[in-house]
Amino acid sequence: MDWFGRANIEFTHAASPLQLQLNKATTAGQANGKTTTDLAQICRDSTPVCQLNPLLFNGHLQTMWTAVAQSAPEIYYRRRIFDADHATYNGTFAVDFAVPPFKVPAPDPKLPQPLPPRTAFFEEGAFADIGSDDSRPMLLVLHGLSGGSYEVYLRHCLLPLLDSVDEPWEIAVVNSRGCAGSSITSGVLFNARATWDLRQVVLWAREKFPNRPLFGLGFSLGANIMTNYVGEEGAGCPLKAAVVVGNPFDLQVSNKFLQHSFLGRSVYETFMGNNMKKLINRHREAIIKHTDLDLDRINQIKTLYEFDREVQCPTWGYPTEEAYYRDASSCDLLLDIRIPFMALQAKDDPIAVAEAVPVGEFKQNPYTVLCMTSLGGHLSWFEPGGGRWHAKPVTQFLHNMATKIDLDAIPRNLMDHNSKQRPGVSFKPLRRKLQIDLSQA
Repeated sequence: MDWFGRANIEFTHAASPLQLQLNKATTAGQANGKTTTDLAQICRDSTPVCQLNPLLFNGHLQTMWTAVAQSAPEIYYRRRIFDADHATYNGTFAVDFAVPPFKVPAPDPKLPQPLPPRTAFFEEGAFADIGSDDSRPMLLVLHGLSGGSYEVYLRHCLLPLLDSVDEPWEIAVVNSRGCAGSSITSGVLFNARATWDLRQVVLWAREKFPNRPLFGLGFSLGANIMTNYVGEEGAGCPLKAAVVVGNPFDLQVSNKFLQHSFLGRSVYETFMGNNMKKLINRHREAIIKHTDLDLDRINQIKTLYEFDREVQCPTWGYPTEEAYYRDASSCDLLLDIRIPFMALQAKDDPIAVAEAVPVGEFKQNPYTVLCMTSLGGHLSWFEPGGGRWHAKPVTQFLHNMATKIDLDAIPRNLMDHNSKQRPGVSFKPLRRKLQIDLSQA
């Protein structure tokens, strides 16, 4: 039972969680000589007591308070525009790299869209020598729907890592196409299974920083994309570990819950639909140039699912928005994850609803752990005084994985999720319905 803002915390995982080898430095500091731990214990050790603001006593109040509580750490970024390296996913996208504070230049009137606060492009020539042989941990981040690197919930998680006493992290935020002041330069827009830009940045980082352990962090829609990416990569995933926050997981279930409640339809679906409509209108000329989308019809939509019907369906060839939701959901891909993976959810989240969380899959896959709080709303978790609780387990999980675990000793072949099925019968989570010709790379 919750009492005065104190949320209950539940962990869901396989009966035999992934065993992890402690690194030499950690083992040397163990009085009991312990050399191993497991993923579930790492997640528990990373998760403090969840004491939230008692005045924000349910998910709706927590979520709606995000419109008021806009204070957050000031993170400075240098931006780089990447050209997509795949013919099918052609176009450009923006990646923001966290950097020390600098004097931000005046807005460039020549830019089609203003950059977010404390963000500027790399100075001429500065990006060419960005590669390094250092072994600092590096985090790749995905934001939520129509957001960007400037988001408050995101910055709360980044500052503790940037200021880490042990070793400051390197951080890059992959902005969805058209978001955070970036331009749309092709008909390839982002969607809930748009893993291609993240994949390109991961491979680029692997090449430029061969000694850095790479980690992933995703929020809301970005959490769904991050889960899809990690599942698609399977045992070959270049990331060492990942954590996702407020993942809708099963988009069809989440959307139906939103449509079947007054607040869901009239507040959340309408708010998200309007944000996406504004995003399209900010890029009106590019949309007309690169797509056949009907802007008049788009401007008549009121909800997110209507937006998906008018934009995602014609863009990608889905017959209905529900076909898109089923195909882009990350719930099945959870079974294919082969790196340490932690998901942070709130039971009272009105957007990424608890009913859409694939609890059974978490119980089957030893590489995954679900941490669910009884309170918190959607990407909210407001504490007394204005802090954001979710930043604590996120940063501590990443810190523990980077500093205490022998990352190279993590096995990638422990689980065969078909082992209990009949001979000759198999369940393949990666069998997508939307087929894309990968031979055009």
